Amino acid sequence: MMMMEYRRIKDQDKDGDVVEDDIEGLHGKPLSGVSVNNMASFGASSAYKSKWKLKSIVTLALTLLTSSQAILIVWSKRAGKYEYSVTTANFSVEALKCALSLAALGRIWKNEGVTEDNKLSTTWDEVSVYPIPAALYLVKNLLQYYIFAYVDAPGYQILKNLNIISTGVLYRIILKKKLSEIQWAAFILLCAGCTTAQLDPSSDHVLQTPFQGWAMAIVMALLSGFAGVYTEAIIKKRPSRNINVQNFWLYVFGMAFNAVAIFVQDFDAVINKGFFHGYSLITTCMILNHALSGIAVSMVMKYADNIVKVYSTSVAMLLTAVVSVFLFGFHLSLAFFLGSTVVSVSIYLHSIGKL
Repeated sequence: MMMMEYRRIKDQDKDGDVVEDDIEGLHGKPLSGVSVNNMASFGASSAYKSKWKLKSIVTLALTLLTSSQAILIVWSKRAGKYEYSVTTANFSVEALKCALSLAALGRIWKNEGVTEDNKLSTTWDEVSVYPIPAALYLVKNLLQYYIFAYVDAPGYQILKNLNIISTGVLYRIILKKKLSEIQWAAFILLCAGCTTAQLDPSSDHVLQTPFQGWAMAIVMALLSGFAGVYTEAIIKKRPSRNINVQNFWLYVFGMAFNAVAIFVQDFDAVINKGFFHGYSLITTCMILNHALSGIAVSMVMKYADNIVKVYSTSVAMLLTAVVSVFLFGFHLSLAFFLGSTVVSVSIYLHSIGKL
């Protein structure tokens, strides 16, 4: 269904044409002594620098937020278990993201007024595509909590790099975007790096993570990759549409699906103990982190792509490992160091191997 709905984005008008029209239309006279081509080049350069700056800011923000995600989840556990309901936590994340999107829209409406691209009212055809990624993110986010029964925070960040493989393959299949041979080689290195970082020479088990952890990680990678590519297709299908409007509808369906999850899984606990039972300051910080991370992800998809998103996740892996040394007494083994190095090299090859 997604292939039928997704349409390629039409090339926008060249900056040079826009600049030329503006110059010639200024008081009905062209500017003397100024080259239109030079002005067009300057305008294009300025637009490129502005877009690059925006991409850099949102990518850096996503990297910092992602690096602390796993740490906050592990930190929120008490005696090895979650005292709060993970379904209510996920619902709170979606509700907070929805509220932040509405607040951003309110500011835009106040400054710019309501336009065709920033109004919430829309057609069912546009809204009907959001339930699919919302459902995928629901399952992926729930698995994100349960996987910590089998892995630690640094190991989780290593396994999350499998998203690059699923994203790259789905990019090729769904969005028809070609990848170079160097990028495919980087994928193979990534698998090797993830495996090496999980080696446990002091145990009879070859890998530190048991089979259940790997199974959850692979399912999460597939869900995250498909949901990410699908969401990017939706967001870029109408590039002029305000990102906060697109986020709002995605998060509304996210709230609906998480409400169903609460009813199915934790209804009795919520009725008897309350919606926010077991919440702590760390839990609140974790929910805020997840909400801001989700918004940062959507902005990266809007102004960059999913490959940039998974790059930031891989860099976050290294930050998580360093912080875990001080918080949880995590030991940076030689296998982890070598695996992280291989993963970093694969990210570099993937970036320079673009067609």
